[in-house]
Amino acid sequence: MQKKLEAFQRLLEIISTLREKCPWDREQTIESLRSLTLEETYELSDAILADDYNEIKKELGDIIMHIVFYAKIASEQSAFDITDVLNSVCDKLIYRHPHVYGNVGVEGATEVSENWEKLKLKEKGGNRSVLAGVPQSLPSLIKAHRIQDKARGVGFDWDEKEQVWDKVKEELAEFEENLRNNSDFSEKEAEFGDLLFSLVNASRLYGINPDTALERTNQKFIQRFSYLESKTIAQGKDLKAMPLAEMDKLWEEAKQQMKTDE
Repeated sequence: MQKKLEAFQRLLEIISTLREKCPWDREQTIESLRSLTLEETYELSDAILADDYNEIKKELGDIIMHIVFYAKIASEQSAFDITDVLNSVCDKLIYRHPHVYGNVGVEGATEVSENWEKLKLKEKGGNRSVLAGVPQSLPSLIKAHRIQDKARGVGFDWDEKEQVWDKVKEELAEFEENLRNNSDFSEKEAEFGDLLFSLVNASRLYGINPDTALERTNQKFIQRFSYLESKTIAQGKDLKAMPLAEMDKLWEEAKQQMKTDE
């Protein structure tokens, strides 16, 4: 524990020194750091998906640095400091875990999550909407998953997860009907959004994070398409002029190559 405290103190001192002596660090504000923090968060996400623990370590360090930097700027404005940040999260964790720090009994992780959402509402005197805590700037796929998860926390969910497939089929049928009827673009867009939302619900009910699943498919497609491109170049051919059947053959080769690499 002493080594951990010393390492954290070292970071605090470095940020203070940089804030005083480095022209770039001295010019930063809460607002100017925002986009950089988002970038660091996505870099951490990439490292996690790649299962690269060395990169995860580095990116976590960058995010911790940003947290300390925000607190340093706020302390200069007498708003709060790093002590307030740490005590705030500690107090919240203790309050929202009455099954650990109190005498509340729970039977599993689902009940813990439900209690968490109920306690969040109480913190605002019961006047805060269940969905108010979902950040507006979240990417749409992640936001849909979070919205549904919060609604589930107060009991708004299917009794059986298999029931979600009826909803998926219903939304798909409505979208297809709009296509057949050549409806307005706005109607097609709305129906497609409903279909996507229902698929996100299905992923949630089966314990699959839709953003992670889609990103893994993105990476898989990139690898296969890159293989197709490299083979085409090696053969001295133009990808744009290549027949689809020949592309499909290379695509199958890429799939087999990826299985071999695994």
